[in-house]
Amino acid sequence: MKIAVAMSGGVDSSAAAAILKEQGHELVGFTMQLWDQRRGINTDENGDPLPSRCCSLDDVYDARRVAEELDFPFYVLNLERDFERDVVQPFVTSYLSGETPIPCVSCNSRLKFASLDRLALSLGCEKVATGHYARVEFDAVSNRYKLLRGKNEQKDQSYFLWELTQAQLSRALFPLGEMSKPEARDAARQHNLTGVAEKKESQEICFVPDGNYAGFIDRYLDAENATDRLPGAGEIVDTTGRVIGRHEGIHRYTIGQRRGIGIADERPLYVISIDAAKNRVTAGSSEDLLSSEFTVARVNWIALDDPKEPVRAEVRVRYRHTAAAATITSLPNQRARIVFDEPQRAITPGQASVFYRGDEVIGGGWIVKSM
Repeated sequence: MKIAVAMSGGVDSSAAAAILKEQGHELVGFTMQLWDQRRGINTDENGDPLPSRCCSLDDVYDARRVAEELDFPFYVLNLERDFERDVVQPFVTSYLSGETPIPCVSCNSRLKFASLDRLALSLGCEKVATGHYARVEFDAVSNRYKLLRGKNEQKDQSYFLWELTQAQLSRALFPLGEMSKPEARDAARQHNLTGVAEKKESQEICFVPDGNYAGFIDRYLDAENATDRLPGAGEIVDTTGRVIGRHEGIHRYTIGQRRGIGIADERPLYVISIDAAKNRVTAGSSEDLLSSEFTVARVNWIALDDPKEPVRAEVRVRYRHTAAAATITSLPNQRARIVFDEPQRAITPGQASVFYRGDEVIGGGWIVKSM
């Protein structure tokens, strides 16, 4: 087949390309330039660029070298404007609204896959391959493409792909879906891709390399001459509404946070909720973080049509959350209500909730309200 391969410059996409090349496919490599790490937004107090393991020029060079080593054509797509509009700006707005966003989902489905899918079709490519640890299978009975967890549970990345459509899944190819990380590194070594085989993984959001989300938002809005959007100081209250402290901006907090609240108490305090309209943070005990019911919006059903009856599934409310048994009831306007059998900790607006049946992703949605 002729396959378009997304090349990040890391070991996973490089190993995926090597595996496909060995299988005899015709490859066309693409790297997406998404974010200029040299912008003043991504500098420290001395004006020096913050270290980054993603979206850097070094990654572009590494991807190009892999394509040259494996002998297939390689192109760079400049998607910086789209990335800022569709990923960075919603990320900032979400934090200012009292949410905790996960931009990697939107980046994968609405930008990377959407852009590469369109380009692949225009070039006559049958498939779009990436280095994700996930699997796709066609089910003849339901006449649908199924999205499945990666075989390696610790590296499974199906959580980030739940927004993919049937059309996108029909062309998606994940060569690492059956592999572990060490096996992917071995595949890179076996094809003499030593420059990327030992590269470390990026653990943070690519455009916030130091992990300081609030600092990034401060710098971003300052660069955009939009510091008037920054929330000012406000109240921290307990679960009864009693004022127990002050905060310096709600974008510095996330539900479940314990460190950095700045209030001495005889018991550990956690952020329980964030009210952007009142510019207020509520703090409470670990038990106050537990809840059983919440609502998701912009639901994407993969394994079935919008169900008319309640659906039983295992549901995750963040990437590192262990899926728990729940009942999902579809609501109008691409929404759904989810009720866990047992209360779960820190259900956070802005995060993605993904629905599973065993290894299969049956759908997902964006958390908008917990109860």
